[in-house]
Amino acid sequence: MTKKHVGLYPGTFDPVTKGHMDIITRGCRVVDKLVIAVARNDRKGPLFNTEERVNMVLHDTAPLRDKGFEIEVLPFDNLLVNFAREVGAGVILRGLRAVSDFEYEFQMTGMNARLDAEIETVFLMASEKQQFISSRFVKEIGYLGGDISSFVSPETKLKLEEKFEIMRKSKD
Repeated sequence: MTKKHVGLYPGTFDPVTKGHMDIITRGCRVVDKLVIAVARNDRKGPLFNTEERVNMVLHDTAPLRDKGFEIEVLPFDNLLVNFAREVGAGVILRGLRAVSDFEYEFQMTGMNARLDAEIETVFLMASEKQQFISSRFVKEIGYLGGDISSFVSPETKLKLEEKFEIMRKSKD
């Protein structure tokens, strides 16, 4: 019997974008099981709480699970390599959009390798159509009234619009 290859795709997913979904979809093709690790990371001041972000990722990945891909979505708030060990992941998947992402990811990979040399990091280049999408830009564009429908799923767009409305009302 062969060992199942488990991959871990960590992120804040605030919100989950079509760029994230591109990496998730492609990641599902290179591992037997993909664990999507939603970082609590309150230091970043996320727009959505952890439970909301987990639920958005669960919703957006449902079509992939319906196709038979094994996906689990879990929150985490400890060292990434420790969480990878907890879920049995031998691979950490990371998406790269541009050269600017590479330096940070390169440093992170080196640190993770020092903490656990048995866990590999695999980089997936963002698809051409998704290279410029970031959660930060999506939130900025959406808050300022721009059309974000090409960057996020319809349900995520609705949740963002609800948050922006609350933010605008509290500002008045």
